[in-house]
Amino acid sequence: MGPLAYILLCGLLHFQVDGSRLRQEDSPPRIVEHPSDLIVSKGEPATLNCKAEGRPTPTVEWYKDGERVETDKDDPRSHRMLLPSGSLFFLRIVHGRRSKPDEGAYVCVARNYLGEAVSRNASLEVACKCRHSLCMCVSVSVIV
Repeated sequence: MGPLAYILLCGLLHFQVDGSRLRQEDSPPRIVEHPSDLIVSKGEPATLNCKAEGRPTPTVEWYKDGERVETDKDDPRSHRMLLPSGSLFFLRIVHGRRSKPDEGAYVCVARNYLGEAVSRNASLEVACKCRHSLCMCVSVSVIV
């Protein structure tokens, strides 16, 4: 084998070893913190937690009742924010007689080029007070 062929072969072997090492370091997303069910008062702030790991760092999206959740990044007027950790933060819970845009079942989905991971379902419910079959959702202060 000539010197040029030897150099080319060494370069090729080095590229293959480095390339496979890089692929082994990359990993598909996995959810390490799942969201929990919440009962929140109308008008109060709330957070649905979600944390994902993977390499490259996965992107996180939220879905409510199967539909993608719009956050402030998508709509500056939105009362929902996607936090850097992947959690979904509500500036205030919106709930009316006819419209209940925040109440529902949520999941977070983490994605990178190796795949996706879906969290467990978490329900967000608005605290209501009922008397004689008449229910009224009110603000309730909770001291922890």
